[in-house]
Amino acid sequence: MTARMPSAGTAATDGDDRLPPARFAFDAHTWKEIAHLLANLPVALLGFTYATTALVTSGALTLTVIGFPLLAATLLGARGLGRLERARARALLGVRVDEPSPLPRGRGGGLLQRMWMALKDPVGWRTLLYDFIRLPWGILTFVITFTSLFVLWPVLPFLARGMANVDRLMVRGLLSPSDELERRIAELESDRGIVVDTAAADLRRIERDLHDGAQARLVSLAMGLGLAKEKLLEDPDSAAAMVEEAHGEVKLALQELRDLARGIHPAVLTDRGLDAALSSVASRCTVPVKVTADLEARPAAAIEGIAYFTVSELLQNISKHSGARTASVDVWRSEDRLLIQVRDDGRGGARLDAGSGMRGLAERLGAVDGLFVVDSPVGGPTTVTAELPWRDRTETS
Repeated sequence: MTARMPSAGTAATDGDDRLPPARFAFDAHTWKEIAHLLANLPVALLGFTYATTALVTSGALTLTVIGFPLLAATLLGARGLGRLERARARALLGVRVDEPSPLPRGRGGGLLQRMWMALKDPVGWRTLLYDFIRLPWGILTFVITFTSLFVLWPVLPFLARGMANVDRLMVRGLLSPSDELERRIAELESDRGIVVDTAAADLRRIERDLHDGAQARLVSLAMGLGLAKEKLLEDPDSAAAMVEEAHGEVKLALQELRDLARGIHPAVLTDRGLDAALSSVASRCTVPVKVTADLEARPAAAIEGIAYFTVSELLQNISKHSGARTASVDVWRSEDRLLIQVRDDGRGGARLDAGSGMRGLAERLGAVDGLFVVDSPVGGPTTVTAELPWRDRTETS
């Protein structure tokens, strides 16, 4: 019996005796990384061409009126390229990078303000830097990845993972939003909501005071004068008494309107400044108050108004809740801050969450980048310190 050697034809059917065919044993994640590395070159060429062309052109034209608008448009376009790169990194590298907040749209500044916001946009500048440094890296990763597909394919997964990790670091480092910038934007959005709520509450207070006070007195005055008119011929004495009563109502209505106007914005603050206005409000406090205002100039009208109403509400709290015998108000300027300190020798125990209006004051000051600190141990004394940003007063203030 003669044994037969297997032929080429039979070797194909005896699968148990032969080695498996050579193939790429790469998973889908590795193939995505390889696709990203191969796409680096055309994407880097596009970004580098855009960055150099736009910057050189706008830089050369900065001597003309269209240079800076063109540079602002370049930075806005860079934001779009950064958005595409983040999308590519999410799809192929699994990098989750938050989108930066859009540029704020200021009111009243017009085109110049929007252009200035674009020119100082850190997101646009970091994206241009990313586009610059990507070209040599894109060439390197493309050459290594493309060559390894045919020559070094056994180690290609390790090469791809290492180069993809460098890409991940670049995306996170240059295309992610600035934590400090995003935090500040979130604060400003929150402060804007506080300002809107505060303005709405003040408007409701004014409407309520008008409806319950001066308006009611004026309605009563109109009715009294109507009755006096009817009795003028029949009973002159009674009509005269009614006119006298109406005259008293007019005085009370005028006083209420005057108090309401003082609550909106006192005339003494507009005419004579913070020192005189604080002295006036201190004179109405039930506790003797010493006012010291060391200001060589007046701050902006908005800052001056916030300072006045802060002290006014603090003195009201002292009158109602402190049980103090004396109090003091000190106002001074320290570099670019307006500082206010209100002290009393009362029972203490004041807190921001005690429902005495302290929290509302803290929110109002925080909305304009100010600070509000309460130091009030039980038994006293109480010291409240407020800081406001100093802005110089202009002619329009």
